[in-house]
Amino acid sequence: MVESASGEPDDGAAEVLDRPLPDGVRRRVVQIVSDGFGGLTVSELPAQLRQYARFTPTRRTKFAGNAMAAALESDPLFRQRIGERLREAQPELTGALDAGSPPPAADPLDVAAAAYVLRPTGWVKLVTAAGEEAQRADAERVDDETRAELERLREELAAARGQTKAETERLRTELESAKKEAESMHRKLRGALSDVKRGEAALRKAAAEADAVRAEGQAQVSAAESETRRLKARLSETEAALEASRRAAREGRSVEDMRVRLLLDTVLEATQGLRRELALPPVSVRPAETVDAVEPGRMTPKDIAARALSENDPAILDQLLALPQAHLVVDGYNVTKTGYPTMPLEKQRLRLLGSLSQLAAQTGAEVTCVFDGAELAAPVLLAPPRGVRVLFSKPGVTADELIRQLVRAEPPGRPVVVVSTDREVADGIAKAGARPVASVVLLKRLSRG
Repeated sequence: MVESASGEPDDGAAEVLDRPLPDGVRRRVVQIVSDGFGGLTVSELPAQLRQYARFTPTRRTKFAGNAMAAALESDPLFRQRIGERLREAQPELTGALDAGSPPPAADPLDVAAAAYVLRPTGWVKLVTAAGEEAQRADAERVDDETRAELERLREELAAARGQTKAETERLRTELESAKKEAESMHRKLRGALSDVKRGEAALRKAAAEADAVRAEGQAQVSAAESETRRLKARLSETEAALEASRRAAREGRSVEDMRVRLLLDTVLEATQGLRRELALPPVSVRPAETVDAVEPGRMTPKDIAARALSENDPAILDQLLALPQAHLVVDGYNVTKTGYPTMPLEKQRLRLLGSLSQLAAQTGAEVTCVFDGAELAAPVLLAPPRGVRVLFSKPGVTADELIRQLVRAEPPGRPVVVVSTDREVADGIAKAGARPVASVVLLKRLSRG
């Protein structure tokens, strides 16, 4: 026997419901269990309900409704714990049920659900009465809905009849209008047929006129062809006369050409006879070659270096570049870092190449500027200026080595001038026959403009 909250025996526990729990009462019971579910620990829950402990009340009601209803029915201890939660949540309703006098104004479904959970004396009657009340209310509700639906259908039927009558009148009116329009179309069709007949007559007349015009045109074409043949005949006669006049002109010119050619041949033969008679030797020396001077091919960079000029005098560079086919090779970064080291590398290159372009235009010398490829952080997008060849050393190759390769590539005897302050580079290219020049000399020459 189950005891009530006051500790006295609960006679209602022995009562048994002899019919299924009404749906409305069952939904309220499941809601009560779901609300009280959260106030219990996991150990206080039946084993089959522990998996739903973390569910929200709404999800718990949706997915565990049957399991909660079954546990409430089969587990008295779980039902007692849910009853305690219900007493805390609804003390007035549960107190009235314990006293045996449920509130008259309370919802019968709430009273029956609370009685089903608490199981006070006579709870079966409360549940049965609530079910009957719910069924009666449902029946009344269905009856009201049926009457309302019947009234709505009657109104719709009346509206449909009125609409059908109006539609019938409208269709009758449209039919009358269509009949009148058909009669009008018949009249228009008869008029159109008359127009077609008149048009066919006009077409036959136009065809006859076109035939007459075509015949006249053919006659005119025949006349034009006859005139064309006559004109062609006159043109042939004119062309024949023109060709005859041209032939006569060519014959007259041939006589004059023959006389000129004969005179020229006479002069040439007289000249050859005079050359044989004088027996003059062939000319091997020109007068200009008898003047004592230094020929361009005989002056070397060493001859320029031997003149009485300072090593830092930019005039030396002018004299070297004045040599025939002179080639100026410039160590780019060696010059720029000597002249303007604080500028960014890109601006250093642009400034030097612009000045070298002017120098190449002034001297006409071949100019090659070499930059060290190791100084580059990325490939250079550079359009070389006119007259200047721009080279970057490959990875693993220094600019100094590239300069030595350029010097070795030149044929012996060609004037090659290398601008660099690197002593090792200067010594190496001097042994190869090139002329080293300090970077400061080139800077002075470029600053002069």
